[in-house]
Amino acid sequence: MELILEVKSLSFSYGNGNIFEDVFFSLERGKVICILGPNGAGKSTLIKCIAGIFKPSGGSVCILGNDTSLMSNGEIARCIGYVPQQNDTIFPFRVLDFVVMGRTPHLSMFSSPQQEDIRIARESLKMVGISELEDKVTSNLSGGQLQLVLIARALTQKPSLLLLDEPTSHLDFGNQVKVLEIVRKLAVSGMSIMMNTHMPDHALLVGDNAAVLSCNRMMLVGNVIDVVTTKNMSSVYGTNVVVREIEDMARKVCIPGSELPLYK
Repeated sequence: MELILEVKSLSFSYGNGNIFEDVFFSLERGKVICILGPNGAGKSTLIKCIAGIFKPSGGSVCILGNDTSLMSNGEIARCIGYVPQQNDTIFPFRVLDFVVMGRTPHLSMFSSPQQEDIRIARESLKMVGISELEDKVTSNLSGGQLQLVLIARALTQKPSLLLLDEPTSHLDFGNQVKVLEIVRKLAVSGMSIMMNTHMPDHALLVGDNAAVLSCNRMMLVGNVIDVVTTKNMSSVYGTNVVVREIEDMARKVCIPGSELPLYK
């Protein structure tokens, strides 16, 4: 299996504070790795280091065997698609125009998008199931629609690796399911995906592998079934968590294990 991403002994410091150190993992083509951990563990910072937005203080990130520290921003963007958390206001662009912006890494400095770029943008919209939105304005979209538009824009880069930073954190239950279905669909098509999530159950739904970032380092890395266990998740999140097999669904679920009061 082709190795798409390799992270070795990665560290990042901000001022005098060490955000994380000695982070290591790898990702093969067509696989999904879910990064778990408590708030403030550095999951978003880790993704930004891999995307080339932040410069690590130590270690290395290799994409398709190439060290990203030796690559230009454009070269990185042609290999890695990055979808940030939905917490920034987006200018009211037409959806198709916004998605075409993902072609920027493939254009020269003074060139404009051509018909081929527009075709690729429409192909990306179709891939995430929102072709009917191409003439809508981004500021008029629901949270779920906007999340899919952001993913479509990243897909127009034609990346080998897609980075998703908490892609379901601001979405209702139905839209969370839609995004997770897209993640699995993209992986089946051969794309490698790294996804941060606060929900261990999402890792069980779409992840091949999982890793836990906590206490400034990567505490666990491995097959999702081996990482997302009752013991591990209870320890990581400091609360009683239960991982159980649901026989009629043929999958495991991760749920709170505390005895919450019941109201009729």
